[in-house]
Amino acid sequence: MSENLAIVILNWNGKSWLEKFLPGVIHHSQNAEIYVIDNFSDDDSVHFLQSEFPSVHIVLNDKNYGFAGGYNEGLKKIDADYYCLLNSDAEVTENWIEPVLNLFKKDTQIAAIQPKILSYSRKNYFEFAGAGGGLIDNLGYPYCRGRVFDSVEEDKGQYDDETEIFWASGCCFFVRSKNFWEQNGFDARFFAHQEEIDLCWRLKNSGKKIYYTGKSKVYHVGGGTLNKQSPQKTFLNIRNNLSMMLKNLPFPNLIWVLFLRMIFDGAAAFYFAYKNGISHLWAVLRGHLGFYSHISGTLRLRQKNQIRKYYQTEWLIFKHFLGNKKK
Repeated sequence: MSENLAIVILNWNGKSWLEKFLPGVIHHSQNAEIYVIDNFSDDDSVHFLQSEFPSVHIVLNDKNYGFAGGYNEGLKKIDADYYCLLNSDAEVTENWIEPVLNLFKKDTQIAAIQPKILSYSRKNYFEFAGAGGGLIDNLGYPYCRGRVFDSVEEDKGQYDDETEIFWASGCCFFVRSKNFWEQNGFDARFFAHQEEIDLCWRLKNSGKKIYYTGKSKVYHVGGGTLNKQSPQKTFLNIRNNLSMMLKNLPFPNLIWVLFLRMIFDGAAAFYFAYKNGISHLWAVLRGHLGFYSHISGTLRLRQKNQIRKYYQTEWLIFKHFLGNKKK
């Protein structure tokens, strides 16, 4: 029996994105089933899908569970060997699926894969959310091949390879359904942001691999739900990142990393306030308070084993802000 792929788009009041990008997904995904999980939209997304795209399967959530919980709830109703969790504001390209499935078939230890993610508005540049594959530094700050903090590289073929990475982007996240459910899916408490990094970390702790392929590419608009400058996005990123480390970092690394993060996040709060407004200072504080309120529940979710080594370790915050590292 052949293995099957479900392309799954989570939607919340995103009719305009579906209207713009869903036709391309259908055109370039002939051998996959396409699903839209509607996260209790109050626009006419569902009616639009029913009338304009009858071949697309619709899964209705009974409320807005956020990105993490929304996928968890909707995927329970989708039977497939592989899921592709695709943002509604992503444009796919010809032959974007085959390289990913070929990688899965080459190595059964690969649990998740992301393609090359480029900017929809500047198509020769990488996009913030994923770029050429996700990495993480010694203090738990996520970055990508092709994106260091806010510095994004031009695509000159430097990441056309296929290689192991630390995390795959939720913008276009291919995952074996078996491995997804072995980890109980995303941590629904995250609501949105960094839930895919947490899941990848848990998969790596369980002995699985996360991969990137530059043979497949998508273009991403970004900020379709929460703008990059949103204080709520700052809050979610801070809270979820700290919870992710408490859940996945081995002792004694965990103690000194959390201590240093208190210092650096404090400095970041004032930097964000200067750059984006005082609401971002409050967002960082709320992120820490949210993390502290989750501590007992997060500790219960720690696995028996934590990997002793990151995929790539470096003091990125120093190299970027003091050494001008941008690539």
